[in-house]
Amino acid sequence: MGAAQRHSSYTREGDDDLTCISLATGMKCLPHSKISQAQGIVLHDWHAETLALRAFNHYLIQECLDLALSPNPSSPLLRRRGPQETHEQEGFQPFTLRDDLKLHMYCSEAPCGDASMELIMDAQKDATPWAEPASSAAESSLEDAKLLGRGYFSQLGIVRRKPSRPDAPQSLSKSCSDKLALKQCTSLLSSPASLLISPENVYLHSLILPSAQYSHTACKRAFSAEGRLNPLRGKRWKGTYSFRPFEVRVTDREFAFTRRSRVGAPTPSNLSAVYTPRLQERLINGVLQGRKQFSPQGASRLCKLSMWMAVAEVVALLDPSALQRAVSHSTYQRLKEDELLEDRRKVKDDVKSHALKGWIRNGGEYFTLSA
Repeated sequence: MGAAQRHSSYTREGDDDLTCISLATGMKCLPHSKISQAQGIVLHDWHAETLALRAFNHYLIQECLDLALSPNPSSPLLRRRGPQETHEQEGFQPFTLRDDLKLHMYCSEAPCGDASMELIMDAQKDATPWAEPASSAAESSLEDAKLLGRGYFSQLGIVRRKPSRPDAPQSLSKSCSDKLALKQCTSLLSSPASLLISPENVYLHSLILPSAQYSHTACKRAFSAEGRLNPLRGKRWKGTYSFRPFEVRVTDREFAFTRRSRVGAPTPSNLSAVYTPRLQERLINGVLQGRKQFSPQGASRLCKLSMWMAVAEVVALLDPSALQRAVSHSTYQRLKEDELLEDRRKVKDDVKSHALKGWIRNGGEYFTLSA
């Protein structure tokens, strides 16, 4: 019996050359009931798409560190910005992605959520939409009666949580379709990385799916201005943010270990693998393999606490007072609320208000740098 894994990778294109920047496998997430225990140490979501994105951010932060340390800085991805670029209209960040690069993402499976609903329906013996359940007290307490997993096919174009078995503890981690849709406006950068790097060039150029995992109808609805993101068409914000829908491309080439290559029914694997040119990790349940789940010794370099520390290390070398203030807040939540990230918060609020309605925050961000 084979183990099923999702595989995603980010690739940069420049000078007619393709380079793999990050790669990940994974298909699990942390139940909402355990979020308060994570304390920035345990990953909330380790689906392949999310892990590859976090690994991409980690790689960029390490590139920033090299540029900050070197008297003759050079990077294949980033460059230092000049004083004329770091003003109110163009953003405060000291680094930016090179103008001649394009970013591409390959997924071995359709992203969970809205972009995969037609595929799920087609796989059912009976694709008749299920009746909606009555909201239970437990659902009401989580505010997730409308935040569905993979069921209730009659509801398309909505924000969904990560899918799971009906008897599994519920998660409030949003689907990969929803997270990628949001990234078309916020850029691929996380909040900490957005303190260092201008979002202007860090948008996905294309999402590449195997033909067996592609539904034109679903992808158009999930990701384009012809679908649920229509209210964002042509939208631009301060801080060089804008709505930049990626192109969805199709390939007949399959990931070597796709579940479609297996004989017999595959079983989900709780093991995740992460690769960048600077990092290799194996994770189980959101922490390093072989470590206890909520132990500080199990912290991945991709977890929120590690990424905060990595950005703080770069800022200590640069020493702009505003950045120092941002990374020195008492909690991670306060960092995300810093005035330097106000433009980014405005983007997220607008997208969630006008297009990705029903987005419920997962929480778990009131931890300290010493956690």
